[in-house]
Amino acid sequence: MKKLQYMFMALAALFLASPVFAQGSGSGTISLVPIGAGIGMALAAGLCGLGQGKATASATEALARNPGARAGIQLLLVLGLAFIESLTLFTLVVIFLQVK
Repeated sequence: MKKLQYMFMALAALFLASPVFAQGSGSGTISLVPIGAGIGMALAAGLCGLGQGKATASATEALARNPGARAGIQLLLVLGLAFIESLTLFTLVVIFLQVK
């Protein structure tokens, strides 16, 4: 598993390094905004995914302990998942406005 992780890290470094060595239109400066936007979106999506997994696991555990409270738990779960997903969408909108 460690070897696979090292391989993916090396591939990521190679893919990020290729735009650095590409010749531009003679300006000599590189805009790192798109790379930063991609990293920001990846962080937002990944952490929101972790939050959604934790919320779903907690709701499942709560249903296992008290099946009679299904309606309330399900309502709060859907509401919470919508709020978590909206954070990713807000990040996407901010990135589109920034990279424009």
